[in-house]
Amino acid sequence: MWFVFTIITTLAWGTADLFYKKGQDENDKYSFLKTSMIVGIVMGAHAIYTLLAGDIGFEPVNLVKYLPVSSMYILSMTVGYLGLKYLELSISSPIQNSSGAVCCIMCLIFLGMRLEGMTLIGVILVCVAMLTLGVLEKIDANRMADIGQKKYRVGFVAIILPVIYCILDSLGTFFDAYYLDDVASSPLVGVTENNLEDVANVSYELTFLICAVLIFIFLMIKKQKIEVPKQKDKLLAAVFETCGQATYVYALSANPAVAAAVISCYAIVSLILSRIFLKEKLSYVHYIVIAVAMVGIAILGVADA
Repeated sequence: MWFVFTIITTLAWGTADLFYKKGQDENDKYSFLKTSMIVGIVMGAHAIYTLLAGDIGFEPVNLVKYLPVSSMYILSMTVGYLGLKYLELSISSPIQNSSGAVCCIMCLIFLGMRLEGMTLIGVILVCVAMLTLGVLEKIDANRMADIGQKKYRVGFVAIILPVIYCILDSLGTFFDAYYLDDVASSPLVGVTENNLEDVANVSYELTFLICAVLIFIFLMIKKQKIEVPKQKDKLLAAVFETCGQATYVYALSANPAVAAAVISCYAIVSLILSRIFLKEKLSYVHYIVIAVAMVGIAILGVADA
């Protein structure tokens, strides 16, 4: 089932990226914080539902235990939302999601995981495709800046934000792999084979909810208006983000190295959707790279079967 969870997460997060971009208000300097706040509220609602709907044996101390993971994810996402102000979705998403390839390598080196046969080939294809996509999009960003497009004149800021996201997200995913790989060695308290993923997810989502409350207080101090009807795209993004998160922990706990590499391909979903709905341009080289990534994912699906 890990592969099914991986694909669901990939599709959900790729769709979330589309709505993140649609909901970005370039004229509102606090738009990225509003996005982060809405995501935190939706995730917090899901966490509360999980606690009320079933007895998962959640210990509040796990909020602190899981903080290294939660903080990396929340920081990376907030930086990512800010980055959308400076780069097209088709450029920022591939650079950010090279984090899956980075995390895969970290799992192999530091956690002693091994990949063999078809699985190794599939992961190599996916990682190479994502890294190539990131390089291609950086070249495109430089080209757009050279021809004087205003949005790309903040070149260093535009590129460094997705890079920071990549680093933070890869660290979060790597920490997650450590926390979820084995119940016996997990730092989480009171977890079993049956509740490990739920406890981790609730810890993260409740932490995000706390951050959402703090952001709300900050926005109120700054006298910022939050017009609910105008937040539809942000809300849809938050819903898809939360749906992906619900399956993400199950994918990562079963096969972290491979799942991280495949989930990074949600940038492919973002590219396709941004081409369809946002009319962002793709070259034939992009399509070749996308095809390579899809072949890699197909190979992993066959290997899993």
